[in-house]
Amino acid sequence: MAGIGETVRYILRGGPPQTGIPARVLSEIRRRENVSERLISWIQLAIVLFFAGLYMIAPRAEGSEGFNFVPIALGLYFLFTLARLVLSHRTELPEWYLLISIMVDIALLVGLIFSFHIQYDQHPTFYLKAPTLMYVFIFIGLRALRFDPRFVLTTGLVAVAGWVGLVAYAVISDMERMRVTRNYVEYLTGNTILVGAELDKTIVILTVTVILSVALYRGRSMLFASIRDNAAASDLRRFFAPEVAASITDADRMLEAGEGTVRDAAILFIDVRGFTRTSATMAPEAVMAVLAAYQNQAVEVVQSHGGRVDKFLGDGVLATFGAVEPSETFAADALRAARGLIETFAGDSGAMTDAGWPGPFRVGVAVAAGPVTVGVVGSRTRLEFTVIGDAVNRAAKLEDANKTEACRGLTDAGTWDLALKQGYVGTPAEIRSQRPVTGIRRPLDLAVLA
Repeated sequence: MAGIGETVRYILRGGPPQTGIPARVLSEIRRRENVSERLISWIQLAIVLFFAGLYMIAPRAEGSEGFNFVPIALGLYFLFTLARLVLSHRTELPEWYLLISIMVDIALLVGLIFSFHIQYDQHPTFYLKAPTLMYVFIFIGLRALRFDPRFVLTTGLVAVAGWVGLVAYAVISDMERMRVTRNYVEYLTGNTILVGAELDKTIVILTVTVILSVALYRGRSMLFASIRDNAAASDLRRFFAPEVAASITDADRMLEAGEGTVRDAAILFIDVRGFTRTSATMAPEAVMAVLAAYQNQAVEVVQSHGGRVDKFLGDGVLATFGAVEPSETFAADALRAARGLIETFAGDSGAMTDAGWPGPFRVGVAVAAGPVTVGVVGSRTRLEFTVIGDAVNRAAKLEDANKTEACRGLTDAGTWDLALKQGYVGTPAEIRSQRPVTGIRRPLDLAVLA
């Protein structure tokens, strides 16, 4: 019984449960459903205009002596469709309105079919042979555009109910002269009813409805998963550089730890001076506000020079140039970004002050270039995309050396010369020969950027 109950609930809610799905994902699903409703309204309007035009240019069928309900039905349906279209663009159509819309669609179709025997002055069995019944599949198909099987199922069931009602009226309207027959020729050529034929039509409508509904129930589960994955992929681009996120989401196979590529690249480190000491005197909310303001400005400068932020290290930022995507000017770009960062925070620290930072906001920047390994590290259950190599270690040590060298920006002479070869044009650096750097075995020729 529990299995049957769950199946019924699955059908009534139109697919998988929405529990556990983030609100932003549900919002995206609703947005797409609203777009589908607008599309359905436009298609319905196009259909009614097409048939109206066709009716106007086509000659009137012979034998139609009675009152013609077709113009009235088309006019009413046009007004209803137009109202539905306007509402769909102004607001989210509630489910009860969609159910009423389905009933109006089918009611107009059934009413139009019913009117044929009046228009042509025939027994009600006459309308059972009208090909107009085929239009019901248009309404069923339109409901599939929303990707919600409940409305397809509802449309099919309402259509079957309407057709059964037409058949029942044809049977009981002339009980004295029973018009039910088993002769197929008599059925086709006279005003008689062949129960098997009407049953066939009903079964076809039901079968198409059920098949399409089952397909949509399966498809809706995939739709939920697809939208959730798409939202996750979009979020991933906020945690990684766009190229890194694309390499993860578009990979042909699952990434594994230990995979990497060696590239010539430049590494940039930036760090806030006195952050640990100063943040200890600040409220946690103010610390986070200052970090957010500082990191926003730092990322903007890095990206404006073609760099990609690899990771945030507390108050430090590690950025790469030419690592994620090969570049012919990686060293020059990194030095431009370093100079840009120094100038940005030297000239404007108002955002950090407004966030609660007491006193001047100072940073140290360092750049080092060389071969690095770009790839995936970690375990089977926890992976990280990063860069590894001597240039990474050198940039970190050079940034720390800013303190002993009493400067705000450093690079080594090799990186400076490479940047010049790559077209870097800027304020000449002060070269300090054979300076010891903590953590590096041999002294380095340093280029002071600021």
